[in-house]
Amino acid sequence: MKPHDLGTLFDEVASRRPHTTVHLDRPFDIVPGDGPGAVEHTVPELAWLVREAAGWLHAAGLRRGERVAVVKRNHYDYALLACAAIRLGAVPALISGRLPDDVLEVLLKRLEPALLVTDRRPPADAARRVLSLDPAVEGALTLDDVRGQGVPAPRRRHDDEPLVIHHTSGTTGVPKLVVHTTRTLAHRPSRVGVARWPVIGARRDDVVANAASYAHVRAFRWTAGVFRRAPREVVLLSEAGSAERVFTQHPPTTLEALPAAYARWRPLAARPDNPFRDVRLFVSAYDAVHPPVVRTMLHASRRRWPVWVQGWGQSETGPLTSRVLTRRAVNRPFDARDLGRPAPGRTRLRVVDPATLEPVPHGRAGLLLARTAARCPGYVGEQDRWLAKTSGAWWHTGDLGVLTRGGAVRLLDREVDAVPGLSCLEVEDLLEDRLPEVVECVVLGAPGGPPVPVLVLDGPLDPPAWRRAVADLPPLAAPHVLAWDEVPRTATGKVRRLDLLIRLTGAADIHGSGRWT
Repeated sequence: MKPHDLGTLFDEVASRRPHTTVHLDRPFDIVPGDGPGAVEHTVPELAWLVREAAGWLHAAGLRRGERVAVVKRNHYDYALLACAAIRLGAVPALISGRLPDDVLEVLLKRLEPALLVTDRRPPADAARRVLSLDPAVEGALTLDDVRGQGVPAPRRRHDDEPLVIHHTSGTTGVPKLVVHTTRTLAHRPSRVGVARWPVIGARRDDVVANAASYAHVRAFRWTAGVFRRAPREVVLLSEAGSAERVFTQHPPTTLEALPAAYARWRPLAARPDNPFRDVRLFVSAYDAVHPPVVRTMLHASRRRWPVWVQGWGQSETGPLTSRVLTRRAVNRPFDARDLGRPAPGRTRLRVVDPATLEPVPHGRAGLLLARTAARCPGYVGEQDRWLAKTSGAWWHTGDLGVLTRGGAVRLLDREVDAVPGLSCLEVEDLLEDRLPEVVECVVLGAPGGPPVPVLVLDGPLDPPAWRRAVADLPPLAAPHVLAWDEVPRTATGKVRRLDLLIRLTGAADIHGSGRWT
């Protein structure tokens, strides 16, 4: 399938394989309602909703080639609105509703959208027209104003024209707006969750669940793969806290979720009656996952051979590597920084010295570069920044790592977060393994002192346990103990490390250059 078919994806699936039932944790924001019908849909109903939404956008004045920004609460109707805009030949820009007002204002100024679809009060002059979902904004259109206006015919575009815009996570500042075309999305090596493999891939009898940030490009690509495979049921969570209620009613057999969601589900997964007991395939593709999380989830499954697929990539490049872990593999100490190998014939990787940009031999740490036909063609409003991250066909990922002689990637840290002589991610792995009560560990580096550990706990830290855990580690500062909601995060649950460092130390000094962020 080519991504330019996304405008009519649900029509196509509905005409050939309409049997999939879709379950939601709450009604769509674009069709609020009550009762079972609001949280359960068929594929033909989703196809109808995409067509209707295309009519709404057209009635609101959106035309071929124009940009429409979508900013709202997290839910899967991001994907439906994107498909509707693509059907018109317009370019959807999906922006998380969790972004603060000042960041949103910057992104909308870069986008200059013809239409803004939102459920919040937008900045002044955010777009030529505003379609308000909830609440109504003075001077904005509402859905009642645009319903019943007819459905325009699908429009196609050239493979190298912009297809969709997503933003990066924004862990170090204002997110970048990443443009993808039909060609760059079509070349993504979609090994995770889509391939027709015996274990890794959706099957007709599967209950496929997802708990994602639906404004993210990964969720967009997931849509293209999963619905084409027509599983028995699809379960979509708008928030991780819905898992116990919804998964108990509809136990998933394959599950993709944000790493932050998996971390929050550890206590739930440890229960004998956990709702993950029928999962045969776990997928994580957004961020690093620490060993205790992987181990807990695989042991929660009652399947004989459950597997965990870890993907590494970026919004700009799509997936770059993948790795499969089994229960047997995680029962002994394992290196969670090993991210597997690139897709053969699709992606090439190399490591260079961060100072000279000269290649370094296998086994030596440096800056990871990627070469793939899936690389995005630019950033909206920041093309100079995009050019600064390229060396010909090579892309500077901004990650530090090692390439083994066998071609596998071992990730060390983001360059901007690096501490000389130390892998913060490795220390985090060790501390989470040694302190089971820790929900999440973050190690922050700042010049002039030892690294600062931050422990996310639901209760107090046991000082003797802490001393035993760090006895053989490099010197660390006294730990900060925080609750989950006290940690600044992106829309995908990643920790905003610089913001956290400033909050704890009052300074923004770091070891890394941040040159490739």
